[in-house]
Amino acid sequence: MQPNLGYVRVVTLTLLSLLGFGMAYPENNQVSTNTKLRLHLGEKAQALPQKNQVSEIERLNEQAIKQSQQDQSQQALQTLEKALAISREYGDRSWEAVTFNNIGRVYQSQRKYPEALQSYQQAIVINKELGDLVQLGKTYSNVGYLFDIQNKPELAILFYKGCVINREKARLNPLTLAAPQPNAYSITVSQTYRILGERLLKQKRIPEAQRTIDLLKVEELEEYLQNVPGNQRTAKGIDIVAQEKPIKQKLDKTLDNAVVLGKELTKLRKIPPQERSPQQKQRIEQLVLNQQQLLDEFNKFLDSPQVKAQIEQISRTARRQNLDLESLNQIRDNLARLPQKSALIYPLILKDSLELVLVTPDSPPIHRTVAVKSENLHQTIENFREALINPSENVKAPARQLYNWLIKPIEKDLQVLGTQTLIYAPDEQLRYIPLTALYDGKQWLVQRFSVNHITSASLTNLNTAKQSNLRALAGAFTKGNYEIKVGNRQVAFAGLPFATREVESLAAAVPETKKLLDDDFSPEVAVPQMDDYTIVHLATHAAFVVGKPEDSFILFGNGDRVNFRNVSTWSLPNVDLVVLSACETGLGGKLGNGEEILGFGYQMQQTGARAAIASLWSVDDGGTQALMSAFYNILSSKKLTKTEALRQAQISLISGYSIKNGNAPARRISNFSHPYYWAPFILIGNGL
Repeated sequence: MQPNLGYVRVVTLTLLSLLGFGMAYPENNQVSTNTKLRLHLGEKAQALPQKNQVSEIERLNEQAIKQSQQDQSQQALQTLEKALAISREYGDRSWEAVTFNNIGRVYQSQRKYPEALQSYQQAIVINKELGDLVQLGKTYSNVGYLFDIQNKPELAILFYKGCVINREKARLNPLTLAAPQPNAYSITVSQTYRILGERLLKQKRIPEAQRTIDLLKVEELEEYLQNVPGNQRTAKGIDIVAQEKPIKQKLDKTLDNAVVLGKELTKLRKIPPQERSPQQKQRIEQLVLNQQQLLDEFNKFLDSPQVKAQIEQISRTARRQNLDLESLNQIRDNLARLPQKSALIYPLILKDSLELVLVTPDSPPIHRTVAVKSENLHQTIENFREALINPSENVKAPARQLYNWLIKPIEKDLQVLGTQTLIYAPDEQLRYIPLTALYDGKQWLVQRFSVNHITSASLTNLNTAKQSNLRALAGAFTKGNYEIKVGNRQVAFAGLPFATREVESLAAAVPETKKLLDDDFSPEVAVPQMDDYTIVHLATHAAFVVGKPEDSFILFGNGDRVNFRNVSTWSLPNVDLVVLSACETGLGGKLGNGEEILGFGYQMQQTGARAAIASLWSVDDGGTQALMSAFYNILSSKKLTKTEALRQAQISLISGYSIKNGNAPARRISNFSHPYYWAPFILIGNGL
């Protein structure tokens, strides 16, 4: 932890005495050379017009990154030296920190870990001084990754947590997350959350891991939609456990003291070098030395027997000490208030395993590891989806395999707990397949459990009761054809012949239904009326397209589209349920990581609507009409949750008989037993 500190001090002092100390910046690329950073003390920053300074610093950083990727580390460090000189000349503290981060990455790639740590620390101090939570968090991630590659997981976890804590504080002001991010970080923020979750699971610190995985969903939304606001639940970040606190307290004190010195240093450096008095020059040198001594003392502290003993205790004791995390208790309370016994399932896809975390109202979180490589899991998901969308294919083999990976490891836990409803927060490509269509060898999962998808427990209210009086607005695209550009190709969308019957079935089940067909079903007519109803049913095409939110859309009957970015501008606080009955994902056979599905669910939440039902592929019109007819009949006539009503409607298609309504006998319906017909419909949000 402490090798060759004398050399480090010389290098860093040289940097600081000439240039000041800096700030942070993001990147995934590493370099691989072994060169000392040589600074020419007599060199002045090249004079530049004020308006060009930032672009020049940015250009130099980008040039250095390319040089480092080409094994030209000496040239890269010399280029970064110029960037530091310019940033100091013009007092651009944020770019100082960016450059220090990149210097750290160069040293890191050379396995000069003490030097890398020193550079990252300079960036941390500047970010702390500037109050830049986003960049501070990202630089903490750099330090966490540095400890990670040195196989020091406890220290890596602590600094990864620093990234999460600062990131979630910044999320309360989401505009701060939208600023352009320079290239200066070892991994992305979402990778930080994912790796932190993995490290915590390996140490059996399950409550902390559950919290991290939940916040990962929020960060994925941020990367897809941007400007995703946090709330009081997300802003709590993740707890620092007892054995971590002495290290965290020492770090905070060190940084606070360094910031005090840094503020004085900043004022002095605003004085042009040629105008500084001898006393001011001497004071600058002393401040730089004092800052470095503070950081050296902290590094010695990290390497002390006291801290080593604390670190050894963390993995043994943290799992017992954090069972009463406030965020976990909030989730348990939410689950306990639901009318059916419910459990929350978080799968986490890693390179060599599938990690399952099960949260229940009655027990500590449960963790199971499934040994499956991600490429095998992804291939099985693709095979399953291909079989699902072709009703002539036998889907049970991949459905059984996925059941063995996703449900069987927690099957006994679910039985012991008497679970009836699975609240599911899928990860990556698992978002493209319905959990209900997994097969245990005897029956489909939907025949045993209701399934309620959520975006993130931190963003979902699971307990808001539904409206008692059902009123529906039903729009349908029944005739005509529209050519729509989807990605790089034109796709034809034709009217849905069964959509009229679908709307009529809804009106029969819910007498207070207003129907809008074809040209009357336009955004201008429909959207302003939506909040006057508790159900908004859209029997039309919707496309979930990999890429930007603007690429995915809902098609209205008059040919107009509303993209997923603009959906959030709808105001639907009185709406209990939005139904899109003819959605399609994976257009052109391209699957991403499911961010567009996650984003749709979140955008619907942003409208104020409590829940949404959407399909994962475009279904046969007759099958859709049969399922929706069953769903609305059940929802209107029985005191069931939306999730349970959907489940019973799906079971009616599997069995081939309609659900009995009062004394009326069950009647035979068409053969829609293949999951192609009933499985694509998923409920996202509040399932009550």
